[in-house]
Amino acid sequence: LMSLGTGDRVLDLACGPGNFSREFARIVGPEGLVAGVDVSRTMLERGAEELRRSGLRNLALIRAEASELPFADDSFEGACCFAALHLMAEPFEVLDELTRVLAPGGRIALMTSVRRQLTVRPLKPVLERASGMRIFESGEIVGALQERGFGEIHQRLAGMVQFVGGRLAV
Repeated sequence: LMSLGTGDRVLDLACGPGNFSREFARIVGPEGLVAGVDVSRTMLERGAEELRRSGLRNLALIRAEASELPFADDSFEGACCFAALHLMAEPFEVLDELTRVLAPGGRIALMTSVRRQLTVRPLKPVLERASGMRIFESGEIVGALQERGFGEIHQRLAGMVQFVGGRLAV
């Protein structure tokens, strides 16, 4: 979904120990840069150990809040958030931040929850409270990206998971 290339700058939000971040760093090569951001010190410490062993020099692991990213506007050509947006208290504020740090024409990739016909609407609040995660409606993330100026949006649904990507208008 991000169509990464050599020299790209990439943000991996909620990167955990940096598994995807390290792969992105290999793809963008030494001319590129990857910032792996997570709020968990434990995950980042584990990622730092693995990063030292990998020998990669174009990846920085940074502890920060998703709703207050420590980057200038238009800093990245690609941004992703895999398996975490639905756990964040203010997911649409996080989408605002991802949009802010993406350069015009930048690409976003998200993997998050989705409510399918299997989940009965009246049970949704109960499931959200019990699980501690938000269950997005099938068009909610697509609509949120459109509102923020993204086009070329693609969505794939698989069970209670959705993969959504798009390109920020130039």
